Amino acid sequence: MSSLATSESAEQAPSLPGQLRSNPSRKRPSGTGRPNASQSCPRRTRDNLNGWGFAAPFLAFFLVFLVWPLLYGVYMSLTGKSLTGANDSLIGLANYAEALADADMWHSLGNTLYFTVISTVPLVLVALVMAALVNVGLPAQWLWRLSYFAPYLLASTVVSLFFSWMYNPQLGLINDSLAKIGLPKVAWLNDPNVAMWAIVIATLWWTVGFNFLLYLAAMQNIPAQHYEAASLDGAGAWRQFFSITLPQLTPTTVMIVLLQILASLKIFDQVYQMTAGGPAGSTRPVVQYIFETGFTGYRLGYSAAISYIFFGLIVAVSVMQFFITRRRSA
Repeated sequence: MSSLATSESAEQAPSLPGQLRSNPSRKRPSGTGRPNASQSCPRRTRDNLNGWGFAAPFLAFFLVFLVWPLLYGVYMSLTGKSLTGANDSLIGLANYAEALADADMWHSLGNTLYFTVISTVPLVLVALVMAALVNVGLPAQWLWRLSYFAPYLLASTVVSLFFSWMYNPQLGLINDSLAKIGLPKVAWLNDPNVAMWAIVIATLWWTVGFNFLLYLAAMQNIPAQHYEAASLDGAGAWRQFFSITLPQLTPTTVMIVLLQILASLKIFDQVYQMTAGGPAGSTRPVVQYIFETGFTGYRLGYSAAISYIFFGLIVAVSVMQFFITRRRSA
């Protein structure tokens, strides 16, 4: 009897989930489960086609306006191409050899590096001071932010014309102010020893607002608990600034310095509009020399070679920026 009851209870007991899955007599309902490979491939192909369709306009502009000019510029630098069409044949690396021995090219490149050095330092320090003043909680902060950032929105032509009038030797506001306090007038844009500094001052007033915003955003992201803990330990405002604020701003400072270097290396607008590279070529940057060589001297091939030498310098700075930021983030 006991064996018979056991067998009957076993037959009446519900099957386990594993037994249900392993039962060959039970069939999976049609239309359920994961799609097989034949069903997923058309969908994946359709998604890929849709993705390429959305990216096609950008890729077309990228190839036509960036990749093709880049490749054609390399070819042009290996030729004697001129606006007059006199010699379009391949001449190899002759343009590069001439450029490396060109004293004017090195002089203009030296002017570019000189401007980069003397402009980067004040553009970083002044932006840091401006951000610190606003971050301490001055009244009417919106007005300070607007006044600091507003010049950055102006066009280079407006800024250049404004400072050209300010630097006018006879009628300019700066020389008039110097005369009122008994100081001699300065030929701001006509003196080779002063002209570059005059351009730096104009550039500082024009572009420092961008760096100011980057510093201000970074300062506002510093946790307030750091300053509260330092206050409890007796640290004053200066101690907090040098021990908390500056270390926390290190990544932002590195980014601003490298971005500013890249921007200063490509200077052209304000120099061309304020001094046209003078006096005596003391402010002519390498971009202006490339422009004059190609469109004034009609030597497109030679100007292309100089531009790629300069391009190599910018790439080197960009690679340095990549490794520095990568090391900081590691």
